[in-house]
Amino acid sequence: MPRRSAVTALASPELLAPAGSPTMLRTALAYGADAIYAGQPRYSLRVRNNEFGKIEVLAGAIGEAHALGRKFYVVSNVLPHNSKVRSYLADMAPVVALKPDALIMGDSGLIDLVRERWPEMPVHLSVQANTLNFAAVRFWRKLGISRIILSRELSLDEVAEIRQECPEMELEVFVHGALCIAYSGRCLLSGYFNHRDPNQGTCTNSCRWDYKLKPAAGDAAGDAAGDAAGEMNGCRSRGAADAAANNSEWLLEEKERPGELMPIDEDEHGTYIMNSKDLRAVEHVRRLTEIGVNSLKIEGRTKSAYYVARTTQVYRRAIDDAVAGRPFDPALLGELEGLANRGYTDGFYQRHHEHEMQNYLRGHSESGRSLYVGDVIDWNAERQLALIDIKNRISVGDRLELIHPSGNRLIAVEHMENLDGAPIRVAPGNGHRVWLPLPAELPGAMLARFV
Repeated sequence: MPRRSAVTALASPELLAPAGSPTMLRTALAYGADAIYAGQPRYSLRVRNNEFGKIEVLAGAIGEAHALGRKFYVVSNVLPHNSKVRSYLADMAPVVALKPDALIMGDSGLIDLVRERWPEMPVHLSVQANTLNFAAVRFWRKLGISRIILSRELSLDEVAEIRQECPEMELEVFVHGALCIAYSGRCLLSGYFNHRDPNQGTCTNSCRWDYKLKPAAGDAAGDAAGDAAGEMNGCRSRGAADAAANNSEWLLEEKERPGELMPIDEDEHGTYIMNSKDLRAVEHVRRLTEIGVNSLKIEGRTKSAYYVARTTQVYRRAIDDAVAGRPFDPALLGELEGLANRGYTDGFYQRHHEHEMQNYLRGHSESGRSLYVGDVIDWNAERQLALIDIKNRISVGDRLELIHPSGNRLIAVEHMENLDGAPIRVAPGNGHRVWLPLPAELPGAMLARFV
């Protein structure tokens, strides 16, 4: 699909942010989200860190979003066993009565039940349905689906082709957050290890545990290679690829299960049981906007309010820049680098980056790194001091970024006081509260320290 001219007005895609609690919802709305998605623990794939199990909490959240003219999508993407199918319609009736803007669903049986019972309720097809091509998009449109959340395994060109072949269908893609080692989240590792099924919302992130590769017993040549491979604590194992060529069998051992050795295969592309890097596709926002994708989605319903503030603010700016015809601001890369992450990748969107972009990805990520250090929780107007709830260490002399929906500010810590008003030089970390001079009263602001 040809790119549109830079002078052609681009439609602004929806910025869709996650919420696992009312606090996350309010934060995402304050920092520029157009829509929120959240789900009840029983019928969505997020059981832990989910405060929307009570209908009154969900009702309040939907009401808050609608009062601001934003949208709220209820996630109902469980892949259910019979017991949940039997209770589904009765449990969902009060939810549908709240008039969410859509249900996000992945199971064809539940979708059929909803289409029969509530034909007027828009249904968005979950990424769990693994939609990879335009024929599948056409199929789901015939069944009344109003939006397709495309699989993460697609390239930009493939997304563009689907848009060209299916111009009438709303399309949504993920642009930030955790990636699963399985196709669009259909993973069985957690269920295998401790009987907590990811497809029922109880994933324990087994792919992110601490693994070691060990050679099969009696293979002396492989012993050194196993030592060289070291601890596989994070990403795809490729360091052992050369050593594996000298060893016919490798075994995987999880840190908390010593002695339970599992055979594992490795090819020239690496070992795929290990943890993926996190998705960061902010540099592709303009192309996705040009393609005509309707919604850009941030993953992370179990993350913190700081995470949703930072990601929502950054992607809001990227979308606004794209629509206004402004060039991509590489400083946005560094702002996202400060979030807890396992290393970033743009996933399958683009196989090779141009030289200029490679420099952006490396240099700006390193130079703009910051660490979340605290929240503004009170303000003393007479003394022009803000009370900070400390999360990570800060010291006099540090350079901070004050993050607020009205705009961010850079400040230097030149003076700091404890709760008694005595000057101090260091706040060691979580559990401390200090007074800092700030340029204005900024309720709800967050602080990050440049590192």
